[in-house]
Order: sequence, then C-alpha cells, then structure tokens
Amino acid sequence: MSTFINTLAFAKQLDSQDALQAYRQKFHIPQHNGSDMIYFTGNSLGLQPKTTKAYLDQELLDWATYGVEGHFLAKNPWVSYHEILTDKTAKIVGAKSSEVVMMNQLTVNLHLLMVSFYRPTKQRYKILCEAKAFPSDQYALQSQVKFHGFSLDDAIIEIAPREGEYEVKHEDIYKAIEANKDSLALIMIGGVNYFSGQVFDMKAITEAGHKAGAIVGFDLAHAAGNLKLELHDWNLDFAAWCSYKYLNAGPGSVAGAFVHEKHHENTDLPLFAGWWGHDKAERFKMAKEFNPIKSVERWQMSNAPILSMAAYKASLDMFDEVGMDALNKKSKELTAYLEFVVEEINKQKNNCLEIITPKENRGCQLSIVAHGQGKALFNKLMENGVIPDWREPNVIRCAPVPMYNSFEDVYRFGEILLKLL
Repeated sequence: MSTFINTLAFAKQLDSQDALQAYRQKFHIPQHNGSDMIYFTGNSLGLQPKTTKAYLDQELLDWATYGVEGHFLAKNPWVSYHEILTDKTAKIVGAKSSEVVMMNQLTVNLHLLMVSFYRPTKQRYKILCEAKAFPSDQYALQSQVKFHGFSLDDAIIEIAPREGEYEVKHEDIYKAIEANKDSLALIMIGGVNYFSGQVFDMKAITEAGHKAGAIVGFDLAHAAGNLKLELHDWNLDFAAWCSYKYLNAGPGSVAGAFVHEKHHENTDLPLFAGWWGHDKAERFKMAKEFNPIKSVERWQMSNAPILSMAAYKASLDMFDEVGMDALNKKSKELTAYLEFVVEEINKQKNNCLEIITPKENRGCQLSIVAHGQGKALFNKLMENGVIPDWREPNVIRCAPVPMYNSFEDVYRFGEILLKLL
C-alpha cells in the first residue's frame, strides 16, 4: 500500500483486510498488565504455536507406551521422523527434497559442511565474509582457518560498509571477489545481516563466486522463514539455518542444512561420518565401512532429536498451510507500515531515529539507531510492554513477523515510542 495513515482506525482497517489475521490467535503471546505485549523479537526467538504442546505430548505418549519400539510403532515412527519434515522444509527454502535435512544446530552444521566445502590449498585458501557477521559465524570461520594452519589476517577477507554507512555495497563484494579470485576458496555470508537487517543478493554473489572458482555457502539464520528463498535455482553450494527464529521451533531447536544436488554424487568430498548418514537400507546391519546416502542426508551423524523436531513440526505445518508467498506479501506491507510510523515520529522529534536497514534489501526487520538515547530507551520500551531486541553498541532491532504480528501492533509501538521520546 502506497498511502498509509498513522491512526488506530487505519491500522485496524489493515488488520481486517489481512488474509493471515487468524494466525495470530494460534500463538501464545506474552502478556503485560493483562494485554498482549508487542513482540518484535521473532528474529531472535519466535513465539510458541498453541499446537506445540500437543505435538510434544504425542511423542511423550508414544515414548511412555512403546519405549524403544517407538522408533517403529509411534504415530510418527522415530526412525524416519526427520523425513516427514523434509518436503515442507524444502518448500520454505526453495530446494529439492533431496537437498534439505533437519539435523543438529546451526553452527554444528556450518562446521560439518565446511569440512566438505572449505578445502584450502597453498594457492586457494581465503574465505570472504561480511564484516560484523553474527559472532558464531566469525568464530566458526576463524577456527576453520586456524585448523588448516592459515593466518586469520591473511585468510579471512571481511567486506565492511563504507565509512559512515551501514549497508555493505554489493559492488564492493564483487570487487573483492575479483581481486582475490586466484586465492579465494570459500564465500560464506549471512543471507541477512543480523545487525543491519540487510538482505544480500545470494543469487548474484553465488554467480560471482563460482566464476572466480570459489565455493559459496550462506548462513540463513535470519533468512529461513523470513524471505522467499530459491536455494536450488540460485545454485548455492550449501547453506545452514536455525529453526527457532522465524520458524518458531523453540529455543535451541533442530537446525537445517542444504547441499545442492550437484554435490550428492561426489565421492571425493570429505566429511565427518556418522551412522545416520549411512545407506538406510543397510544402517542396522552395522557394517564396518561407511556407505553414504546419495543426498544431503549423507551429512547426518546422529539419529533425530525427536522432541525438538516435534516442536518444529508444529510450526512447519502452519508454514505449509500459509505458504511463503502469502507471508512475504504481508511481511513487505507490515515492514513498510513500521517504517512509515517511525518516519512520522521523526517529523515530530527532529529526526532522532535512523533506520539503518536498506529500504530495497530487507525482510521483516528494521534496525533503528535512536540518536542520543542508547540502551535506556530499549529498557523503557520493555517496561511499557514492547519486546524489541538490543544489539550493541546502539541498535534496536524490530521484527514485525507476518505470522503473528499485526498492523495494530505497529501503531501501538509508534504511540509508545513517541511518548518515551
């Protein structure tokens, strides 16, 4: 919508026209003085679907009823539980079912994938990433580089925003790729930068990286369930993501991994093997030699964490019902309305709020610098029934998640923020 109005009546009108409005009632929303809090932290931990308890109770019941035989007799047999998540997850990230598996946690998956896809040589050993990546990514890359015996200062290329800016220019990424094309082994970038909320052009970066002879992977922690992704068509080599942010699977829940099908038949790829990656038909024969599955499931090591997968399934079924197209459509409208409300406040408060998230490259997150305010403003928001997210040194992140946030949430946030300023 091109014309917004900063009134409660207008926000309620938008909510009445929202095709997804009923889904808000399907989530538990934290309370403040008897009313729903304004929960803008789905980019950190998504809210709990009301169906989650029933999904978990089913597995607890089957465990109590069958014991170990639940692997085969449970309503959703545990031995193949991860497989019932695959098709729906593949639709969320735009992949083939053979390219997606739910396993482990995010940074574990990144390490396991880099075992296969970061294979440095004396000539080609550098990794390109964005500056101020999520710390866990930085630690993972640093430890991989040191493990292979290279110097951090030499091997890791960080692309930072230009002086006085927050957005990383794509042209600077491409220039860095070209400048290091003979020594670049891996490009590993967050699909969405956690701090600024910038969305990177994954398709174009992948093309540039492949042209330079590098492998390209992405951390999709802030992208999966947020953006319309096309991992297969974009030709990414690999990706990993968590499920507890936009995918609402609960704290520390099971993560996802993607490996493009072009790598599935490559028997030369090294990996850290475990029995769950062994050929399914022969898994329980306990053979001595590892015989990998010819899909992304090859990278599995251990059997499925059923309880966290059950919590993920509760949300996944809802995502499948709604579809990423509908979520993406509302996301753009809701985020645009939040931007409008913030700019309306700026008109009254001498432009004290600066949105650092790029207008053209964003999902449902706005990162806001409140000049002259600091963390005190964030604390006051919390005290007044708003849960945003604070990131050092000076950013308040707000994520209006389309699955459960409303236009009235945005309007009420604006009212509280204006009062506090």
